[in-house]
Amino acid sequence: MTFKSHMTAALEEARLAGDRGEVPVGALLVGPDGVILARAGNRTRELSDPTAHAEILVIREGAQALGSERLIDCDIYVTLEPCAMCAAAISAARVRRLYYGANDPKSGGVAHGAKVFSHAQSHHAPEVYDGISARDSAELLKAFFAGRRA
Repeated sequence: MTFKSHMTAALEEARLAGDRGEVPVGALLVGPDGVILARAGNRTRELSDPTAHAEILVIREGAQALGSERLIDCDIYVTLEPCAMCAAAISAARVRRLYYGANDPKSGGVAHGAKVFSHAQSHHAPEVYDGISARDSAELLKAFFAGRRA
């Protein structure tokens, strides 16, 4: 089977989130057959919900679509390294693979900070692939925050 990155679609979700005034992070959940099961951008402000990160939203939608809390053969694509909350949710859902773009040294929970998957308490550690479209992801975030500071 040939690898097909879905990061372009995740970046589009991030752009849409930024257009809504949300921090521009986008995510997709891809099923075992390569079909996109869910797609979302951050909606924390819109929903007044601090847990409405893109990753949480696609996990919720994907679990509903599959009728299971286990997403064993599914992959998540996200434009920014997941925070500790999202990494814990990815672990609890038993996601097969995590692909992410930009590193997040300040709030990341995978390669930085809590490093959730490396703890003995972690239910499951997905395969992790970082740096996919990292430059595009980082530039989107930088532009968003530069606009906020101007």
